[in-house]
Amino acid sequence: MITKVPAKLHIPFSPPDISAEEIEAVVETLKSGWITTGPKTKLFEKKIADYCNTDRAVCLNSATAAMEMTLRILGIGEGDEVITSSYTYSASASIIIHAGAKPVLVDTAPNSYEMDYDQLEKAITSKTKVIIPVDIAGVICDYDRIFEIVNRKKSVFSPKSNIQATIGRVIVLADSAHAFGSQKNGKVCGEIADFTSFSFHAVKNLTTAEGGAVTWRNIDGISNGEIYNQFMLMSLHGQSKDALAKTQLGSWEYDIVLPAYKCNMTDIMASIGLVQLKRYPKILERRRGIIKEYDDALKSENVHILKHSGENYSSCGHLYLVRLNGKEVEYRNKVIEKMAEIGISTNVHYKPLPMHTAYKNMGFNIVDYPNSYNMYKNEITLPLHTRLKDEEVSYVIENFINIINK
Repeated sequence: MITKVPAKLHIPFSPPDISAEEIEAVVETLKSGWITTGPKTKLFEKKIADYCNTDRAVCLNSATAAMEMTLRILGIGEGDEVITSSYTYSASASIIIHAGAKPVLVDTAPNSYEMDYDQLEKAITSKTKVIIPVDIAGVICDYDRIFEIVNRKKSVFSPKSNIQATIGRVIVLADSAHAFGSQKNGKVCGEIADFTSFSFHAVKNLTTAEGGAVTWRNIDGISNGEIYNQFMLMSLHGQSKDALAKTQLGSWEYDIVLPAYKCNMTDIMASIGLVQLKRYPKILERRRGIIKEYDDALKSENVHILKHSGENYSSCGHLYLVRLNGKEVEYRNKVIEKMAEIGISTNVHYKPLPMHTAYKNMGFNIVDYPNSYNMYKNEITLPLHTRLKDEEVSYVIENFINIINK
């Protein structure tokens, strides 16, 4: 029998883990008189780059902005195609549309959250400029395979900008919104793809309330300073000087180089991120401990769980994805309702893009993405965050097992 939840007990799905240290850092920033993009943001960028083993990083106000500004710097626009997964959140595809290009969706492989790489290769045409793989739940995609594919398809690549021509093949932009701190084949997420975007949204492992970052690998013939400056221009209205530079005595004058966008990170956000980054090793340790408890408890149940670690990889443990074997949407939704009745918040990751109105209106049909639908129809995501107490983890496990066995 399922124990009724105590009146005051509620287990949220993914609240931010904010300590007194983050609060103190924000207060210090507010008192400093510098609350927009300034020294804290620049320091946070340096710390992110160091963490990811890259020369530079750019911090912006979201992962969405990080990906969109990357597409724009790469020269993506009308007449181009960008490939991404049908099994992802809308941000992975909406940025393609914002840039004026055509989104091409690829189904997942059978019983996988990753794109079907055989289908990916077939989808590449002379119009393809970028592929956006999605590191769902923090598990890094098979980038070795992806790079094999884009190198094999070099002959059909038709560059339209200097940076595209310099790279000389389809560019790989990782949607690693979930994967900050994940590792694979001895490399950390951020140094694997050509460009990598991260999210620091409130529900992410490391948060700045809102926010995101982009890192990139060195490109022969193009300086990292040049790429960094392009991001600065794109994110600050195309202004030739940022606010920090304009505060220097006599340095008010600036130019607008292009009519760009406004998506910079603030020092208030960065001050939270700097503390979170210092705490991050313990945050990851706790998340991995909870995952082990879930894994041990569910290994004998009729479910399929996403593996967060293996011989050559270790996820940052952002989400705990469970599939209810042999079940359909109605059953999964009933499990979610029953969990909610006893105070446990769960979620679904994801409803495939072709099932949403916006993408249906573009002509996408879920019938063409059967593997994505099969992943979605019985997937349920259990709460996984560092504010979970040991007894709450046990409560989730006990009641989830009871519910799915009734």
